[in-house]
Amino acid sequence: MAYPIFTEEHEELRRSVRRFVDTELRPHVEDWEEAGSFPDEVFRRCGELGFLGLHYPTEWGGSGGDLAASLLFVEELARCGCGAIPMAVSVQSHMCTPAIALFGTDDQKERYLRPAIEGRRIGAIAITEPDAGSDVAGITTRAVPDGDEWVIDGRKMFITNGARADWLTLVAQTEPGSRHRGITLFLVDTDTPGVAVSRKLRKLGMWASDTAEIALDGVRVPHANLIGSHPGEGFRQLATQLQYERLAGAAASVGHAAETLERTIAYVRERRAFGRRLADFQVIAHRLADAATELEAARALLYTTVWRTQQGEYPVAEISMAKKYAAQVQCRVADTCLQCFGGAGYLHEEPVSRAYRDARLNRIGAGTDEIMNEVIAKRIGIVDA
Repeated sequence: MAYPIFTEEHEELRRSVRRFVDTELRPHVEDWEEAGSFPDEVFRRCGELGFLGLHYPTEWGGSGGDLAASLLFVEELARCGCGAIPMAVSVQSHMCTPAIALFGTDDQKERYLRPAIEGRRIGAIAITEPDAGSDVAGITTRAVPDGDEWVIDGRKMFITNGARADWLTLVAQTEPGSRHRGITLFLVDTDTPGVAVSRKLRKLGMWASDTAEIALDGVRVPHANLIGSHPGEGFRQLATQLQYERLAGAAASVGHAAETLERTIAYVRERRAFGRRLADFQVIAHRLADAATELEAARALLYTTVWRTQQGEYPVAEISMAKKYAAQVQCRVADTCLQCFGGAGYLHEEPVSRAYRDARLNRIGAGTDEIMNEVIAKRIGIVDA
C-alpha cells in the first residue's frame, strides 16, 4: 500500500534497506542470537550505507533527509526477524545522538556525531539507574565541578550497547535535591578511567543485543563534554530527544509485527490439519484478519504523527500514543501468531517464539505504557500538567 508520506526516493531507500536485511542480516540472526551478540561490523556497514545519519545534516556526514526516511530505516531493519538488532542500531541513530545534533557544539559534533553516523564509534544512552527508571528526575548519579572538569560518580542500569559502547550520552545530577533543574547531559568516553562494565545482563528477549550495568567511580570529564551552554539544561534536552526514541520504538514495533504476521500467514496457508489448510479454518483467518487490522491502525497512527512532526508540529501526545499502541499491537500480533503455530511456536528454534519474547520489552523501554498514558492524559487535558 502506498502512503502519501513517502516519495519514490523513500521507496528506493526501503528497497535498499530490504536488500541489506535479506543478504547481510537475516542469514546470521540465529547464530547471533545463540552467541548473545552481533558483530560491531553491523554498525560499520550501516554507516557505510548511509543509514545511520539519514535525518542528520550533510555537514556532519548525514544525508540531510527527513524524519520519515530515518524511521523507514528502523521499520525495515526490524524485519530482520530479530528485535535486538533494530533496538541496538536505533540507539545509535535515534537515542544517543539527537541531543548532540540539536544542542551540541561543533566540536562535540565532530568528535561524537560524525563518527557515530559513520558507524566508526558506537554510542549508548545512559539514563536508567538501579533505583531510578521511569523517574528520570530521581537519578542519583552525581557530577561535581572541579576546575575545567566534572567528576562523575554513580551507576547506570539496563544500558543497551553498554558493553561495547565507545562513548555514552550520560544523564547526571549537577544540583542535588533540585530534581529536574539539576539534570545535565555529558558525553563520556568509556575508556576514561573510572568507567567500568560491572556486569552484562541476561534478558527475557533481545538476546543478541548487549545490555549492561555501568559503574562510574571518580570519572573525570572535561567541561567541553557538557551538552548545552550551562548545567541544568538536560531535562529539556532529554525530553526532546525522547520523542525521537519513542518514534523509533514505534517504527520498530510496526516492522517486527509486520514480519511476524507475514511469516505466519505463509505458514497457515501451507500447514494442514484435519484435511484442510489452517488458513481455511475461520477462527484462524479471523484472528489474523484482526491482527492485520490492528497493525494497519498502528502504522497509520505512526505515519500520521511523523507527517505532523515534519510539518513543524510537536505532537507529544500523539508520539506517546503511537509508541504505546504500536508496542501493544506488536505484543498482541506476536501472541496471535504464536498461537497459530501451536506447539511448534513454543519451540526455541521457531522464529515466532523469539518474536514473542522480543516484543515484550517495547512496552517498557523508552517509556512504559503507564508513563505514556501519563503524558497523554496531561497533554489532552484529562489531568493538570
